[in-house]
Amino acid sequence: MSTEDKRVREFAYQIWESEGKPEGQEERHWEMARKLAEAEALAPKKSSKATAGKTPAASKANGKLDSKAPAVKAKAKPAAAAKVTPPGEKAAEKKPRTAKKPPAV
Repeated sequence: MSTEDKRVREFAYQIWESEGKPEGQEERHWEMARKLAEAEALAPKKSSKATAGKTPAASKANGKLDSKAPAVKAKAKPAAAAKVTPPGEKAAEKKPRTAKKPPAV
């Protein structure tokens, strides 16, 4: 397996995980991963000075540090991202919260 194939596999897995591990989306995930790997390969490389201060990412395979693997930071999802509304459907409107009454003294 080439380095490029491994990178595509890593991207596909990350996409699958980030979407909540859905079933039946393999083809779309692999296509997205191929495009990401291609864009990454075409992107200009950073100089060694720019990356010298950063810590290398940990390799998942053996737990050791791998200076070739890019550091991947987890992104926090906004609460609104939990529910996706399909195109053409109207999103359910949330009712505004009512103000709480102060406790009786």
